[in-house]
Amino acid sequence: MRKPETPCLPCFSRSDLSCLFRWSPAAEPGGLCELGIECRVGHPATIRAAEPRKQKHDRRDAELILKLLVEKRFPAIWLPSKELLDLRALLLHRHQWVRIRTRIQNALQAIALANGLRRGPSLWSYDGQAKIAFLPLLPHASYRRSALQGLYRKMEEEIENLTQQVAEQAEQRCRSRLLITHPGVGPVTALATEVFLGDPRRFVDGKALASYVGLIPGERSSGRRQRLGKITKQGSPLLRFLWGEAGTHAVRRDPELKRFYRRKLVQKGLGKARVAVARKLGIRLWIMLRDEIDYEEFCRRGQKQSGEACAGMPETRMVNDRRAVD
Repeated sequence: MRKPETPCLPCFSRSDLSCLFRWSPAAEPGGLCELGIECRVGHPATIRAAEPRKQKHDRRDAELILKLLVEKRFPAIWLPSKELLDLRALLLHRHQWVRIRTRIQNALQAIALANGLRRGPSLWSYDGQAKIAFLPLLPHASYRRSALQGLYRKMEEEIENLTQQVAEQAEQRCRSRLLITHPGVGPVTALATEVFLGDPRRFVDGKALASYVGLIPGERSSGRRQRLGKITKQGSPLLRFLWGEAGTHAVRRDPELKRFYRRKLVQKGLGKARVAVARKLGIRLWIMLRDEIDYEEFCRRGQKQSGEACAGMPETRMVNDRRAVD
């Protein structure tokens, strides 16, 4: 695709991009920007809401987009850079291998339990794997056990390699290093938070962030009655999963999060308490990204606002107890 001679401003609806990229990969917004062409991608639901008529065809859509541009009401969305897309691919690739390893572990655990071997987490140690290997099994079951153990070893090596790559990338990025200072947050969660959120200043407040990630309840209201349902689960499933996992570790090391979790556990139950902690932790990490501060500065600001350690200032004996997790 060559650069046009006259100035132009390509604008697309997000729902049209998949068809466009299959037709011409060079028309990708990143490729257009390399040619010096400004490209905007609009939010399809907001664009559609600007047209009251239900009749829809290409010419009417083009006229509507032009009208929104002229009136400066075009709802442009944020697009990640190629670097962020590449880091997202790294994180998603690692997560896929982790899910495959979990399925292999479940299969090996089932074989062990069916033959009276109960080792718990120690089943994945060298001694535990040796005990599975020496179980007396029939030929086909023995072949399946050997194949699963071989796959498990390969998965462990590959995941270790990918985890090392993620740790190196997180160490090279200053914002990820700031997020790692929060108790319970490791290189994987820190890097995923940075690359999936992108520019933190595009979120107005914590509610907008929670809506983007999908940690707000769905609503079906009528009249004066408000009905709240399950969380919307919009946005990145990987980021929600990592925030949930990091939240279970953070509540053990952060006094304020621990009190918040116990209160929600009594009020709402286990599932909703974990979601609430994941949301609160995500908002904390977003604030640290937006203001470019570490955990100690975040706690100091909380103390200054409330006069007490309500932001989660760790106790003296817990300062050095920050084992990094995913």
